[in-house]
Amino acid sequence: MIASVRGTVTATGPDQAVIEVGGVGLAVHCAPGTLAELRVGQVARLATSLIVREDSLTLYGFADDDAKSLFELLQTASGVGPRLAQAVLAVHTPDAVRKAIANADTAALTRVPGIGKKGAERLVLELRDRIGPVPIGVDGSAGVTRGSWPEQVRQALVGLGWTAGQADQAVAAVAESIEGETPPVPVLLKQAIRLLGRTR
Repeated sequence: MIASVRGTVTATGPDQAVIEVGGVGLAVHCAPGTLAELRVGQVARLATSLIVREDSLTLYGFADDDAKSLFELLQTASGVGPRLAQAVLAVHTPDAVRKAIANADTAALTRVPGIGKKGAERLVLELRDRIGPVPIGVDGSAGVTRGSWPEQVRQALVGLGWTAGQADQAVAAVAESIEGETPPVPVLLKQAIRLLGRTR
């Protein structure tokens, strides 16, 4: 089991980073919020979870051990695999996930692509007693997301190599295209990347 990796970030993409450890480049799948914190050429440490399948070995990376633990716990619920568990953490912070499950907030859980009403209810039913303590904020709330979606997308784009100016333009264009409810951050990030045409 690879519990964590520490090394130089040699490349980043929309859903993964390459971290060189002892001369070996490891492809680590990460959520946009985690990728936004990584910089090519700098040393980074990621808590990791290795998913072993008959035909593949996939390494998932997280900013801290708390997110990794929640990622692994989510997969103990029926119907939740690693991709869906990572999607949950791409949309919500670990504290927000705990709050949603503890309070049976299925509306928050269904904001995750791939989770419908029945899936959200199953998560609450199966994990409510095992989700752990829910931190309470000063105002009684818990799990405040880190920044608004424009800032999260902007940081991710800059982390992927675009300039701050290009990121601002893409975020503005994406904001204008939104009609009705705001899509999850990973969806917005993909829209921004398409708009930029992967140009540097």
